[in-house]
Amino acid sequence: MNKYKAWMNAKPYKRNQGRRVRQMTLAASLVLVGLGCWSLRSTLSVFYGDEMVQFGIPAVLLALGLWLSWRLVHVPTFADFLIATEAEVNKVSWPTRNQLVQATGVVLVFMVFVTLFLFVSDALWQYALTAIGVLPGSG
Repeated sequence: MNKYKAWMNAKPYKRNQGRRVRQMTLAASLVLVGLGCWSLRSTLSVFYGDEMVQFGIPAVLLALGLWLSWRLVHVPTFADFLIATEAEVNKVSWPTRNQLVQATGVVLVFMVFVTLFLFVSDALWQYALTAIGVLPGSG
């Protein structure tokens, strides 16, 4: 079997497996294609006055990008990867809202202490190095 045949096949691969991650991958791919074509149209409008060029080339690339984006999530090797990815994400133990708030508070308090420690250390080193003449004195 030709490895490129999967790209030309219009039939969906394992349609109901890994549905969420495949939809999100398709959506992200479509956003990238759409923004790229919009940017290309804007660039072409600066350099070419012909509307056929300004809209024709991006339209053809948009159609090709839509097809490739849709096919991307249905190529067997990539689709199996996305299906496995969703299965692994579903195994993750997500924290509750209360746990998340507590963990965020711990991180913020720790960062304040680290900031204060670095500030005091810097001030002490600056004072010591200025006192022994390594750094020039202020004013």
